[in-house]
Amino acid sequence: MQESKVNPSESDGQSEESSVNDTPMVYAVQKNTRGYHFTRRRFIGTVGVLAAAGAVAGCSDPHEVATPQLTPGPQEIAAACEAMLAQKDGISALAIGPDGRLMASGGYWESTIKLWSLPDGALVTTLSGRVASINALAISPDGKFMALGEKDKTIKLWSLPDGAVLKALASHTDDIDELTISPDGKLLASGSADKTIKLWSLPDGALLKTLAGHTDAINSLAISLDGKLLASGSVDKTAKLWSLPDGILIKTLGTPMDWVFSLAISPDGKLLASGGDKTISLWSLPDGALLKTLAGHTDYIGSLVISPNGKLLASGSGDATIKLWSLPDGTLLKTLTGHTKPVILAISPDGKLLASGSGDQTIKLWSLPDGELLGCAFDLASNTNDVKVVTYRQTDTAGHSVEHNVLCGSPIPAGAVCTCNCVAGSATLFSSSHGNTESSHYWHPN
Repeated sequence: MQESKVNPSESDGQSEESSVNDTPMVYAVQKNTRGYHFTRRRFIGTVGVLAAAGAVAGCSDPHEVATPQLTPGPQEIAAACEAMLAQKDGISALAIGPDGRLMASGGYWESTIKLWSLPDGALVTTLSGRVASINALAISPDGKFMALGEKDKTIKLWSLPDGAVLKALASHTDDIDELTISPDGKLLASGSADKTIKLWSLPDGALLKTLAGHTDAINSLAISLDGKLLASGSVDKTAKLWSLPDGILIKTLGTPMDWVFSLAISPDGKLLASGGDKTISLWSLPDGALLKTLAGHTDYIGSLVISPNGKLLASGSGDATIKLWSLPDGTLLKTLTGHTKPVILAISPDGKLLASGSGDQTIKLWSLPDGELLGCAFDLASNTNDVKVVTYRQTDTAGHSVEHNVLCGSPIPAGAVCTCNCVAGSATLFSSSHGNTESSHYWHPN
């Protein structure tokens, strides 16, 4: 999967203090063909994807039950997501695994990688104490390992989902700014501030070739679906096309042009999108002819992803917005707001889910192609403000114990072990009576 990043200068690791409500909202979540929406009427086995900002967190008197509130609308959902942080620092790297069920995120100055389940956004595990600050992240096509690009000039290969370090690759002489893995999983390309691109074989990590030609740091890389073309973008204001696996330079695009912050190649290999300072350029491949320039952002475009069907382009910008564009015509379809700092993106393999990470420390989940906000991934350990949620553990289909933090009053699947802020409720919606009379039921916050 393609990985994206934000400019580290835009993320200071500090979050603005979020306001909290005195009384927690009650959210129920219903899944349908359009994704998730909030409802008071039905139960589901899958839990909600975000938490409510509320009263002081902690396990209280189990006999006290909060009064359920009305189901929130889109504004309340957006406000809750603004308050819930995914990491203690700005999100610098984001990637979704090949089955669409696992997402990985990293922060610039936070030496942890977090793994999240999708589509619910539950935190699976935090892998800490093993990395320097993260610049780049890529998950292998088979989902068995991930590659991390770090500020210590090394690339580390970690097994998934346990996070065991398999190998450290050292050859670059400056920060690793970008990583991408070929669709067949046999080749890793790395771009660095040392002005070079390196090609590595996988899974053994042997260095195959160093590609020289750029005159400044490499910000972005993309490999075509057939694995025969590599595109690179640089601070030197050029994008270059290279043949794979031999690494021969085919063409240099745009002389001069803006810094190239991001790249994406369409699934059919006929279109290249490049993100610069406020504009997106669309190029035909393999000839490299400029087809169209898309304007609308007011700051640099740090992230681009194209849907698997090739009909949708999503752009994340330093202006804190996400824009959805139709392809190949480049019509602006929708602008998604809610972040307050630069945005990076990752798209699910089925093209139905867009994840956005930001320098504001949040990760939001959006449905595609409509751009509806579904919720957000969050980690209570990253939130310094007092929040109130229901915390429980459940074993997933892979046999892993996953901790879920959901909205006060959310339905919890039968058999789940509730660990905090919960009193068993009846199957009657919003009832405070006790008992487990149905397979799906509510837990009320204390």
